[in-house]
Amino acid sequence: MIREKNPKMKTDMVLLILVLLLAVFGLIMLFSISEYNGRVRFGDSAYYFKKQLFATALGLMAMYIVAEMDYRFFVGLAPAAYLLSMALSTAVLLVGQEINGSKRWLNFGPLSFQPSEFAKVAVILFLTWQIEKSRKKTAGFWFMCRTMMTLLPIVGLVGTNNLSTAIIILGIGVVLIFVSDPGYARFIGMGAAGVAVIAVFLAAESYRLERLAIWRNPEKYEKGFQTIQGLYAIGSGGIFGRGFGSSLQKLGFVPEAQNDMIFSIICEEQGLAGASFLILIFGLLLWRLCVIALHCRDLEGTLICSGIMSHMAIQVILNIAVVTNTIPNTGITLPFVSYGGTSVVFLLGEMGLALSVSRGGMK
Repeated sequence: MIREKNPKMKTDMVLLILVLLLAVFGLIMLFSISEYNGRVRFGDSAYYFKKQLFATALGLMAMYIVAEMDYRFFVGLAPAAYLLSMALSTAVLLVGQEINGSKRWLNFGPLSFQPSEFAKVAVILFLTWQIEKSRKKTAGFWFMCRTMMTLLPIVGLVGTNNLSTAIIILGIGVVLIFVSDPGYARFIGMGAAGVAVIAVFLAAESYRLERLAIWRNPEKYEKGFQTIQGLYAIGSGGIFGRGFGSSLQKLGFVPEAQNDMIFSIICEEQGLAGASFLILIFGLLLWRLCVIALHCRDLEGTLICSGIMSHMAIQVILNIAVVTNTIPNTGITLPFVSYGGTSVVFLLGEMGLALSVSRGGMK
């Protein structure tokens, strides 16, 4: 549903500039970091860059279209989106493409699609819809349990092959429940339950327990090679880095440098200064989403922006923590920067939702 023109509606230019800045920065760094792998694998140093540029263009179109529409329209579609996300996640387990031992992609001819990225958006909208429908009964332990129970099906489906995304979905649920009912005591029990769920997922597959061992002592394991090389890249960058395109670790030492470990190569090429700049932009983006959430006229807008903010914050923190070996490797991308067409399209779509809220839902 396209929103009617209203001269009082103004796009949040600060949020828009920050999003565009991240998208451009991501494309520039991806071109530098992926050119070696592109040349070796496909004979085209710009292979990954061109695919990401195309996905970013699609994402920017999606962001514009979504920003022009009323965000309440998408909330109304939330139950259908949630059911679709479960259907797609089930399809991945049955007929998904397996890469590096994990099934995370569905192929549609020449295009591939990662349903877990859609699931994040669907969960934000669905929890917004659910909490809005029960807004008069959003207090108490039962509300918290009932809301989290509705997430368990998608968490179970996604977590089978993608534990990191399952953790993000659980984190989004915790944040939205807290926003709607900020009772601190109950969240101690929720935190304990969350740790128990994660422990079950870790114990369910031997390779996840192996990751814990690698994290504690990566030098003893062959699979710790990526972590060690990533730390070498971070350490060799110094204050100002080796310079754009001058990374040595991207030359096959950090496997798939354009994906999960891209932050380590940014540290190598741009140094502490470049890494700090990127973290600052992420921090400003989260601050702006928080400002929009705090100034919304309705609960729906607040919950949407809070969900997007929690998604971004959790994913950025997890990625940087993995790259610096602060936590075990979970295989999670850095928003707007890591290579991944599905990811950048849905991230920009989420930013469109936030812009829609800023235009129509702020006081």
